[in-house]
Amino acid sequence: MNQSVEQWFGPISDALDFSERFAKGVEQMGQINISDVEVGTTEKELIAQFDKVKLYRYKPLKKGKPKTEPVLIVYGLIGRYTMIDLQEDRSLVRNLLMRGVDVYVVDWGYPSRADQFLSFDDYVAYYLDECVSRICDKHSLTCINLFGVCEGGVFTTLYAAKNPSRVSNLIVSITPIDFAADQEDDDPSHGFINLWTRNLADDDIESMIDAYGNLPGEVMGSVFQAITPIRSMTKYNLDLLDIAADDKKLLNFLRMEKWLADRPHHPGTAAKQWLIDLYKENQLIKGEFVLAGEKVDLKNITMPVLNVYAERDHIIPPPCSKALKNHIGSKDYTELELPSGHVGIYVSSKLQDVVGDNIFDWLSTR
Repeated sequence: MNQSVEQWFGPISDALDFSERFAKGVEQMGQINISDVEVGTTEKELIAQFDKVKLYRYKPLKKGKPKTEPVLIVYGLIGRYTMIDLQEDRSLVRNLLMRGVDVYVVDWGYPSRADQFLSFDDYVAYYLDECVSRICDKHSLTCINLFGVCEGGVFTTLYAAKNPSRVSNLIVSITPIDFAADQEDDDPSHGFINLWTRNLADDDIESMIDAYGNLPGEVMGSVFQAITPIRSMTKYNLDLLDIAADDKKLLNFLRMEKWLADRPHHPGTAAKQWLIDLYKENQLIKGEFVLAGEKVDLKNITMPVLNVYAERDHIIPPPCSKALKNHIGSKDYTELELPSGHVGIYVSSKLQDVVGDNIFDWLSTR
């Protein structure tokens, strides 16, 4: 008899608990305004604009003279730079500002079909060079610190190799350098994009991009979702139910989803270089990648280098990032491995001080 009662009342109790959590979640969701889900809110001023590309300088959060030379953060074309400033308590930008670092950022904007012929030459040899020049002129300097994230790390690596005298220190983070090194990773969940790209015919890549003019942001969004299919399916029901009743957790979730959905189109010519020249042909490591009419020699990177990567990165496998060490000319090379996934380095609450402290300490000693 007691066993029968437990069999009945156990599921009933679970159902009541589910209903209560669901009701609280619905109530909480109904109280959220779109203004509550803003990202990239740290105050900044526009310094210069080149076509759709904008250079911003963040306003200091700490009084006194900056403790380092200016740092220019360069994000990639796949995604938005707001990931480094997701919210007040999860912001690399704020962490650096609070430590007295003078921080700039490049905003590549939202490329349209009119931008389909923009290449790495345009983004690195022109736009990025113009940003560096403006900062140098503003501070009466000949060189500054560059900080590249993901594809932006490839941009800064290329720039540093072509213009070593303009870069005092180079920081790259979750950046692919050897696009074939994923095959050295023992974790089968890593390197999906590498594998996916290698199995695409060049003609298929070119036909898809030519049809749209650009590589649509929606395409790359679907590729990233396919990497973690179960997670992608459950986060809007089971996971959301668990956090919906908690105001702080819900806003954290919604800000992250807003950033994930904000995926610009990737200019067509640069996208072909990204997928074919780099991912498929691995030209950077082979010394065959051409920028502004000349092959890029990574041995020209002689300034101090800090390479930050995530040990559980399934998008950019660690071996793809760590390969940088073996191909540059710098004698001052440091690696910082973090217990995180691809974007967790910047959005994890547990790593905020770890990342900020390590980057600041490294810059301060140089």
